[in-house]
Amino acid sequence: MAKVKLLFGLVLRLLAIGATVSAAIVMGTSRERASVFSISFEAKYSDIPSFKYFMIANAIVSVYSFLVIFLPGESLLRRLVAGLDLVVTLLLTSSISAALAVAQVGKDGNARAGWLPICGQVPKYCDHVSGALGAGFAGLVLYVMILLCSLHAVLYPLLA
Repeated sequence: MAKVKLLFGLVLRLLAIGATVSAAIVMGTSRERASVFSISFEAKYSDIPSFKYFMIANAIVSVYSFLVIFLPGESLLRRLVAGLDLVVTLLLTSSISAALAVAQVGKDGNARAGWLPICGQVPKYCDHVSGALGAGFAGLVLYVMILLCSLHAVLYPLLA
């Protein structure tokens, strides 16, 4: 039973690495140049702090997950890993929340504030951002599952 739990945790971490690396790469490559009324502009992720935070948070989580994979199963650091899993899950939650809020304004605009939607002018950029947010949300769901497994292993060590 213990080996099944370790294997399940390993598979979850590998899937989470894949999702968070994908989210970081797709967000990092999101850019498009457009012209409106002969005025040229470039939309890129680095212009928006929330998107930079999202990309950096996913990169940090990817590196953390990769390092945790090499931790021995019977290590005393497992309690620390459970605490760090909580912190990482909260980091992912905050980064995707901030990026989703900005993406929503970019997609629909805000009539009261006078902000116009930009996805009509730069659809490739918006598709990249949507893909990155989808991968980030998948990584968040996987990390919630990892967190639950980590907490279970810490709270019920005899069952692990």
